[in-house]
Amino acid sequence: MSERSPEALLAEALGGSRGALARLLTFVESGGRQQLATAELAYAAPAPYVVGLTGPPGGGKSTLTDRLIAATLRRGQVGDETFAQVGVLCVDPSSPYSGGAILGDRIRMQDHATDDRVYIRSMATRGHLGGLSLAVPDAIRVLGAAGFPFLFVETVGVGQMEVEIASAADTTVVVTVPGWGDSMQASKAGLLEVADLFVINKADRPGVKETRRDLEQMLSLGPDRPWRPMIVETCATNDEGTEELFAAIDAHRRYLDDEPLAESRRQRTRAALDRVVGEVLRARVAELARGRAYDEQIDALLACKTDPYRAAETLLLES
Repeated sequence: MSERSPEALLAEALGGSRGALARLLTFVESGGRQQLATAELAYAAPAPYVVGLTGPPGGGKSTLTDRLIAATLRRGQVGDETFAQVGVLCVDPSSPYSGGAILGDRIRMQDHATDDRVYIRSMATRGHLGGLSLAVPDAIRVLGAAGFPFLFVETVGVGQMEVEIASAADTTVVVTVPGWGDSMQASKAGLLEVADLFVINKADRPGVKETRRDLEQMLSLGPDRPWRPMIVETCATNDEGTEELFAAIDAHRRYLDDEPLAESRRQRTRAALDRVVGEVLRARVAELARGRAYDEQIDALLACKTDPYRAAETLLLES
């Protein structure tokens, strides 16, 4: 049987087919012709509002996301269509054997697995150090095109490069725990620069006051920003502080009225396009490296008849 087209799959996804939506997301993960066709459809639809959750491993991001899903749906039940349904992308470490996502996040969110208002998808980083696979921006737009106006993106905690979540999220939530480490390490990680909200999770443990003090000191020493990141204490396992966190997220969403949000998305769109251009160029270089002209330039370099810069210019002009 022939493969259904992305157009047909999107129509089915808008009709509620989770299987069709899963197939579209597989297209954007696997690349090739179907990825391009799917992206063309996805980017023709409005972008959803994206909340990114990031932070060091062991902070309880998955449990916190699970609680936020419930808080979102409760808000949707009182008539706000933005929160009527919610999509979740969990960017997991890649399996060293299959290259696929380990799926630990979805195990911790299984309470929502049968809720037709929720769609949860794990995506593999496939070795990408920033914690976000290059397919994630496309997947965000696919979910938006499929009728999900509000998304959570939870990233694998991989330290300094974790700041890449800021390029995909409208609101970036950095999850910490008591005893999170000294302020200098946090500053080096770059999380201060990207955070719109800080969460001190597992707030039933000792050290909450000290962690809050450290965060407040770092924010005071940092550059002035129009929006000062809020600090919220939660205990996700007991569902404590979740409503306060959701209210803080919504406050930041309201702060980003049309102009700030438009400018923020313009900057992020520029960064996303830069990444795509880079990937396209790398693919063309890889293709060029398999050609005879490339070998000829290598021979010329070995014979001291050219230099790498002239060789590169020659190859680019001839390609």
